[in-house]
Amino acid sequence: MGNEHNEDDGNEEIITEEMLWERIPETQGVDRASTYYELSARIYARGQYDEALALAETARDIYAELGTAAPREGLAQAYSAIGYNLNQLKRMNEAANAMSKAVELLRENKSPMALELACTLGEWWFSSKEYEKAISCMEECAQEHLVDGNELGTANDFYLIGCAYRELKNYEKAISTFLEAREYFKVSQEVIQVARCDQKLAHCYVEIGDAESALKFAQKSVDVFATAHDQRRLTYASFELGKAQVLNGEVDEGLATLERVLDIAADTDPRDFEFIVAIERRIAQVLRTTGRGDEADEIERRISAVTEIIEE
Repeated sequence: MGNEHNEDDGNEEIITEEMLWERIPETQGVDRASTYYELSARIYARGQYDEALALAETARDIYAELGTAAPREGLAQAYSAIGYNLNQLKRMNEAANAMSKAVELLRENKSPMALELACTLGEWWFSSKEYEKAISCMEECAQEHLVDGNELGTANDFYLIGCAYRELKNYEKAISTFLEAREYFKVSQEVIQVARCDQKLAHCYVEIGDAESALKFAQKSVDVFATAHDQRRLTYASFELGKAQVLNGEVDEGLATLERVLDIAADTDPRDFEFIVAIERRIAQVLRTTGRGDEADEIERRISAVTEIIEE
């Protein structure tokens, strides 16, 4: 019985899509645009992004021709569909540009959908390495989440802003933002997220040479990830701990931590070669400061074979 039901559902789905195609010649204006949009959504769900993109662009063009007569929500939906398809096609920058138009239209329209799409947009700007744009986008989201009393939303916004400042090597700003994110995650009792902030804080404190703060936050993040048996995050947090120990003058201890991290990273499948190289480089730096320049040279010579491949 169940099978028959499923087949019926399948047929119904197929007929509906056919019906949508058949409807196109009979419709004009808004109806025609929304039919194209509906088709685009179906085809996106099937993973045919090129085709879905073309349909969403057609919907947008029809709305655009209607000018002021076009519903803002409809035009915004078409832009967001264009954005999602471009994103799937790995055309990140174009995706973000389309999504910004959707967000702009929805904000003008005071639509509750604006905030959700703006958060997605911030992540896309970040992925496109457009860190300044990510920051200004997420700052608006954080303000809106604060007004809504959504602590977790605010925390996520601040975390991404902190990551963007860190990428820009603006460590002071990154630190104050991660501390804010940390507070909001704490209120929401998001233990792992608090520890992720602590790991990022440790990294920033190492970069500005504040050994005491770096050690404190690195140790906190290591403790949480160890307790949670989150091996992957524990490895990254231990890397920060090793760097902080060295900075604090505990060179042997730091070196031992870094070598332990290297063993784990080299054992993990699939290997993160960028991470492995970063650990090896740090070990070489430490060896050089302790007068073991020959060993450092050997490490750097050896990892150059890997960097040659991954940096191209």
